[in-house]
Amino acid sequence: KMADPFLYDSGERSRYRCQGQEVQIEHIKAYTCKPSFFTDKAVIVVHDIFGWLFPDIRYIVDLVALHGYVAICPDFFKGTEPWKTTDHWADFADWMKRHDPMKVDREADVVLKYLKEQCGAKKIGIVGFSWGGMAVHHLMLKNPQLNAGVSLYGIVRDSEERYDLLNPTFFIFGEKDHTISYDQITLLEEKLKQYCKVGYKIKVYPGQVHGFAQLKPEDMKPQDKPYIEEARQDMFDWIKMYI
Repeated sequence: KMADPFLYDSGERSRYRCQGQEVQIEHIKAYTCKPSFFTDKAVIVVHDIFGWLFPDIRYIVDLVALHGYVAICPDFFKGTEPWKTTDHWADFADWMKRHDPMKVDREADVVLKYLKEQCGAKKIGIVGFSWGGMAVHHLMLKNPQLNAGVSLYGIVRDSEERYDLLNPTFFIFGEKDHTISYDQITLLEEKLKQYCKVGYKIKVYPGQVHGFAQLKPEDMKPQDKPYIEEARQDMFDWIKMYI
C-alpha cells in the first residue's frame, strides 16, 4: 500500500456557499469572483488535484476577491475527472501522467487573454496549491505575463531550469508535509540563490501538513489556525508587493 500523500481528509468538509459565478472561456470553464469595485489587478488561482469545483478552492477564490482582486480559478483539468477521495493511491502515478501540472500553458494563455481583454486587468498574479503549486512553479519559469506567483507546497522536481524564474515567486511549505522532503526545500533554496535573478522567498510553517493553507475557517484545527492565517497573510503581502 502506498503512503497516503494527504494527511487531511478531504471528505470531511463543511458546505460552502460560493460568492462568485461560473464562466465559459473558450474551451475551459472557470469559477470567478470580483470585488465590488473596479480593479485592474487580477489573480489566477490554480486548484489542487480535487479540481476547480472543490469547495476549499472556491473559498480561496472568494477570499482573493475580498482582498480586492479579480479572482479566477479555471478548470485546468479541462473537463476530465479530478482526483476523488474514493480513488486508490496505487493509481495516483497514472492519474498524474494524464493530469500533468507542466502542461497548463495553453489554458494559462486563454485565461490571461480573458483577464486582459474582458476584465481590463493590467497586472496579474497567480497562486496555486499542491498540484496547482507545481503548475505555478512551472508557469513562473515560462510566462512573463504573470507579474508574481505564490506556489504552495508544489515543487517542480526534475528539471535543471526550475530555478530561473521570470518574476518574483514565493514558495510556501508545511514542515510536516511528507510529499516534499526537507532536502528538496534546501536544494530549492541553494539553487535559487545561485540562479534566480528576481525576487523570491521560501517559508516553512511549523507543524503543518500538506494542504494546510486552503482550509475554510470552520475546518481548521485550533493549533493550526495561526499558521494557516499567517500563510494566507504572507501570500497576500507578496501579491500586494508586486501587483
